[in-house]
Amino acid sequence: MFITSREKSIIDLIVKTSGKHTVHSLATYLNVSVRTIQRDLKSIEKMLQQFELGVDRTGNEGLFIKGKNEQIYRLIQHLASVDPTDETPEERKLKLLVTLLHEGPSFKKQVLAQQLGVSGATLTSYLDDIADWLSKFSITLTRKRGVGIELVAHEENKRHALASYVLIYFYEDLLESLYLLQQGKKTDHILGYFVPEYFGAIDELLQREAKKAQISLADSDYIGLIVHICLSMQRTEHHFLLELDYPIENDQTAEFQWMAKICRELKESLSIPITENDIYFLTVILRGSKVQTDESVYYDSIVLGKLLKDVINEVSAKLHVNLADDFSLYRGLLAHMAPAIYRLKQQFDLFNPLTEDIKRKYPVLFIVVKQSLERHFKDITFPEDEVAFIVLHFGSALLMREEKVSIKAVVVCPTGIGTSKMLASRIKNEVAEIKTVDIVSIKDFQTEDLEEYDLVISTVRLPFTNIDYILVGPLLDDHDIEIIQQHLQRNVERVTRNKHYLAPDNQPARLPAIRILLQEIKDVYSSMEAILDHFNVFHHSGDDYWHVLEEMVEQAEHGGLLANPAEVIERLKEREHTGGLGIPQTTMALYHCRAEGVHELIFQVAHFEQPCRVKGMDGEVMPVKNLLLMLAPENMSNREQEILSMISTSLIESDRAMMVFSSANETMIRQKLEELFLDYLQNQLIKD
Repeated sequence: MFITSREKSIIDLIVKTSGKHTVHSLATYLNVSVRTIQRDLKSIEKMLQQFELGVDRTGNEGLFIKGKNEQIYRLIQHLASVDPTDETPEERKLKLLVTLLHEGPSFKKQVLAQQLGVSGATLTSYLDDIADWLSKFSITLTRKRGVGIELVAHEENKRHALASYVLIYFYEDLLESLYLLQQGKKTDHILGYFVPEYFGAIDELLQREAKKAQISLADSDYIGLIVHICLSMQRTEHHFLLELDYPIENDQTAEFQWMAKICRELKESLSIPITENDIYFLTVILRGSKVQTDESVYYDSIVLGKLLKDVINEVSAKLHVNLADDFSLYRGLLAHMAPAIYRLKQQFDLFNPLTEDIKRKYPVLFIVVKQSLERHFKDITFPEDEVAFIVLHFGSALLMREEKVSIKAVVVCPTGIGTSKMLASRIKNEVAEIKTVDIVSIKDFQTEDLEEYDLVISTVRLPFTNIDYILVGPLLDDHDIEIIQQHLQRNVERVTRNKHYLAPDNQPARLPAIRILLQEIKDVYSSMEAILDHFNVFHHSGDDYWHVLEEMVEQAEHGGLLANPAEVIERLKEREHTGGLGIPQTTMALYHCRAEGVHELIFQVAHFEQPCRVKGMDGEVMPVKNLLLMLAPENMSNREQEILSMISTSLIESDRAMMVFSSANETMIRQKLEELFLDYLQNQLIKD
């Protein structure tokens, strides 16, 4: 049995005082945080299962060991013979991994065993695990008699392997270290490797620059970016340089320019020699995780959107459900798939620790989603880890259809959009008392008004000592559900302190729902009216499409539809710089953006007699005769996003649709828009 000295002390105290010690009193007695005690209790509960025992609580939150007395006696006897250690196997494997990657290329086994303080047999076991891990990143670890241990790998793969290991096994430790640094507290090398000064400086700079550039990252991607930047700085500082030459065109992208600015400031402030290759490498990491807020990608990729619609329709047909009109599912998939496809094309696989659990819990859904992805994305191979993430989005959508749920909870979940939504749906579905579940990131949670919530649930241990919360797994198993229900039973009076179960006689119970519906009807009406009222087709004989765009934007300004046309044009240019806007296998290009100066939704078409040359969404330059302009306000409602998404995906939904939108016939295009809007009103708004 592996056990730390603190875990052993906690068990001793609980056994001896049985019901007297609470989590808070243990924290005070052992001079550690409440969060640390909660983390240790999780490990202790797993350990006690070997003895058919468990940790339970009295009505006053006192802790005691639950089980047969003979099993408790067995536990005490066993603990007396165990020597505690304060290093977990994962920590020792991390130390081994760092040694292999920093002090190579070859080692003697006896020397490594002495450095780690383990036996030869234990080292062999660790090396087996590390070799399996490294193989995922195309790294070969060989052991030869008389030669020793050798590691063969490209520097890029070494960085991926070390960063991934740290993020998967020590994510919560990274969160705690980052929180302490943000509080101005000094700390030793993080995980015995990362320099805290570098870590803190990167965090401060990223937060400031990401806010300026309006780049939104999920918690897990944000921490991952910090880890990769810090790792790159330390590796380069020790002369472990990237050997690969990255494509020169990458330095024209907005992501590269932003990352170059970050690295330039770090280089100046910390005097670290960051290379051009480092910037390219980190840009790949950024592009693989950048788009994480699904609200920001509502109509950004027509081709990808069409493929996802096909996947959703096929999964719906095979499962005999209708998810085709679930905009939340479509938007979440679009947000996930854009960076996922980039990762896969860069051969930068993402390890998913939940894959086996997802396959076991949702075997049929997993098979159906995998088959559909393979059928519609023929040029991309989706590994099971990536399929599992996508399955979570569908699982969330299916669970949302079953919900009928009075307590308000908040979920702190940094693992991604799909996981968060599924967890929220599972909580509502399994715990009938909970009516609403909000989802927030750890960064946002620090500034949330907790008085709004009756229950705080988290999938990771939070680095805050003054918050009472429940720790659960991302997939919410039966044990997690039982913990939530027990907590509600023990704290029913406190949890329901703000609840009024009987509404006043003069207040209709469904008033909030009616208000929401009325607002949605208003959003839909004003959006459709704005698009139809101001739709035009412009005809031009030249091929200078930017001149035409400027004319269209200026005309929209004269019509009172927008202000500050220069800002709108600048946004359009930024969007073109990010990626191609020509729609492959058509003569159309969709130029679109969101800007504060735009007052209403705008959709217009410019037709060129002579084709202009525009970069396509597939990266190839293509001839374009029909330029579609779509503009939207910076802040939009869900219904407004749905309408723009509906228009953009309809552009290539069929041969007839492509013919209509590329016809330059204003009457035909307007009629097509009216058909789309009528279908939406009948099948979405009225039905909902």
